[in-house]
Amino acid sequence: MAEAVFVNDARVMSKGQVTIPKNVRAALGVETGDRVTFIVDGSNVRVVNSAVYVLMCLQNQMKGEAEKAGFLNEDDVAEWITNSRR
Repeated sequence: MAEAVFVNDARVMSKGQVTIPKNVRAALGVETGDRVTFIVDGSNVRVVNSAVYVLMCLQNQMKGEAEKAGFLNEDDVAEWITNSRR
């Protein structure tokens, strides 16, 4: 699925607050009460859904750990779960 590309802007208020435009909130999948993460890289800033960002970080940290533990496929995981429950 191709990602929508668009540009939107917002005004910075006196206390540094910015309202995230509705179409940007929709693209990020954030709603009232959700958190966003700002990733600053030089003069560029990415705004991402915090829940999605944390999951991506965890996935990156865990990459390769299943193989190290001897889990090569879903059957290995299912067998480990079955044996653990006994």
